Amino acid sequence: MDTNSMDYKTLATSEARKAHYEENGYVVYPSLIRRDLCDRALSVFRDEIKPFKGHIYRQASANPEKHVYDSAGHMINSLLNPIASDGGKFPSFRKISSEILTCRELYGAVEELLGSKAMMVQSMYFEGNPATWSHQDTYYLDGEKIGSMVAAWIALEDIDERAGRFYVGVKSHLIDMVKNGGDFDIAFNHQRYKKLVEEIIQKQGVRLLAPPLKKGDVLFWNSKTIHGSFKPIDCKFSRNSYTAHFIPAGMRFLQLQNIVKTLKTSEIGGHCVYLPKDQNKKLNRMIFKLECLFPKIFQTAKKIAVKIGTSKAKN
Repeated sequence: MDTNSMDYKTLATSEARKAHYEENGYVVYPSLIRRDLCDRALSVFRDEIKPFKGHIYRQASANPEKHVYDSAGHMINSLLNPIASDGGKFPSFRKISSEILTCRELYGAVEELLGSKAMMVQSMYFEGNPATWSHQDTYYLDGEKIGSMVAAWIALEDIDERAGRFYVGVKSHLIDMVKNGGDFDIAFNHQRYKKLVEEIIQKQGVRLLAPPLKKGDVLFWNSKTIHGSFKPIDCKFSRNSYTAHFIPAGMRFLQLQNIVKTLKTSEIGGHCVYLPKDQNKKLNRMIFKLECLFPKIFQTAKKIAVKIGTSKAKN
């Protein structure tokens, strides 16, 4: 694992931070999120989410699942879109997720890097380390203009190296890779794509950097930047964190590099936010229940829909 001792506080101006981001494909904003908000998020997660025995949408599969734990009891199937979680079941968790993910400091930093107003299109919550594979976000989601999305990894606690830190491939946003679809589609050929990314890292000598992150620090990266998580060295160390993805407000959303969508957004804290499958809406809760009752049918239908959608978009 490659870490660095760079003091990101030396990037004291907007111009310096943006220049570092554009040159390297990532940048760290130290102490961006208030520590008391981080502490509250940890407390609420442990009180409302951790004891829950039912299904919640998960980041890796986008399906409803029950908690899966590592050997130390940390949840490793991270949550998808906590900001759109069920406010009836998890009122405090939805509230603190919204408060952090739409705070003035976070949106201000994102808009500094984008050079425009921002719209959040996806969010996640991690406790344990699922050892996420190396990938570019643009393969899954982006703004309509490829490379226009900014992502953020928000440390809610000091991230110990033994937890398996988040890494970025320095300058890897300058690499153009195969697009989602055909022999590299996510529905039926996802493993082929994962293998390709690893081959590119090796062949092009991509430097994988895992900056040490303290509570409240935020690591931003470009949608074309290769990134992932190193495997944990010791599972007793957690890595509680939020992740969020932003595109320029008013830009259409690109899904799987082929499907362009105009998103219906909400305003939270004065900021533009997309709430996919918002569980505060009755229809979405009904669909969620059906997904829990008939998981195989829904998962197969999703794969077929994705295959058809990407095929049509390419033609």
